[in-house]
Amino acid sequence: MTEAGTGSAAVFLGTYTTWEGGGEGIGLASYDRATGVLTHTGVVADVPNPSFLVREGDRLYAVNEQQDGAVTALAIGADGVPVVLNRQSTGGADPCHLVLHEGHLLAANYTSGSVSAHPVLPDGSLGERTDLVRHEGSGPNRDRQEGPHAHQVVVDPTGRFVLAVDLGADSVFTYRLVGGRLEHVATARTHAGAGPRHLAFHPGGRFAYLANELDSTVTVAAYADGVLTPGAVLSTLREELPEGGENYPAEILVSPDGRHAYVSNRGHDSIAVFRVLDDGAGLELSALVPAWGAYPRHLAFDPTGALLFAANQNSNTVATFELDEAGLPVPTGTWPTPVPVCVTF
Repeated sequence: MTEAGTGSAAVFLGTYTTWEGGGEGIGLASYDRATGVLTHTGVVADVPNPSFLVREGDRLYAVNEQQDGAVTALAIGADGVPVVLNRQSTGGADPCHLVLHEGHLLAANYTSGSVSAHPVLPDGSLGERTDLVRHEGSGPNRDRQEGPHAHQVVVDPTGRFVLAVDLGADSVFTYRLVGGRLEHVATARTHAGAGPRHLAFHPGGRFAYLANELDSTVTVAAYADGVLTPGAVLSTLREELPEGGENYPAEILVSPDGRHAYVSNRGHDSIAVFRVLDDGAGLELSALVPAWGAYPRHLAFDPTGALLFAANQNSNTVATFELDEAGLPVPTGTWPTPVPVCVTF
């Protein structure tokens, strides 16, 4: 268990601005480092559909998840309020995830199944796109896997490779970023119909875990030199859903100490807690904890790793949890916010 901090710190909340009841832009808040209590402090209103955010120092970057996809760069002022620097087209539709890597901002374009790259300029703004790669592939789910749907881009623990998780293609594509261009290294296929959404690495770097949206599973994979090798598959639930019930895992996190993994279950509205076995080589479902809200899309640790935040999209709430000695999330409260889908520190 990691010790919580003291005082308060800033937190940024992603939302959908085009949804009924959605937010007006990027939500601004502070949180108590000891308890997780949230206090809303404002909004940056001129950022459409900022459904995913990443921060680096005094810079903040947001996707604009819409048909004419874009990414927005912002500078965080001394007062803690971000100001828009500029916006660039991703060349794809509905970007939903971002990562910063080697002076570039990479975005996963969901609907078009592509990954874009933009250079980050010295002032933090974004230059024109230097690359756009489109995935190929499909899966057996006719409604969701008619073609590629890139859902996440993540840098491996060595900092050498970028992995793009594609729900539609049942695949994870590995790239190397060279001179602003993405060079394909390897492709890993999951089991058919898995619909991989997000990936998280074990701190040891030799294993990674995939949250599969379409069949409520997690895949344990070995990893080395950019090559992901899928292995055991485990359910994120303890029993079958009732007839007509639906569940779509979304986020997966690994605790900083590498002892536990956490998966959000949208529909079952729970957080699946997995015990990590054999230095990362295996997982075991140990608990299902209520998410204290509906449709938990995003999970995030605060910088200390002692607090866990769940963005409960359909109940318009963010729930906070402390982690006990056994790694189980213990709720500390919920706070209203419009259509929360991302929590960034």
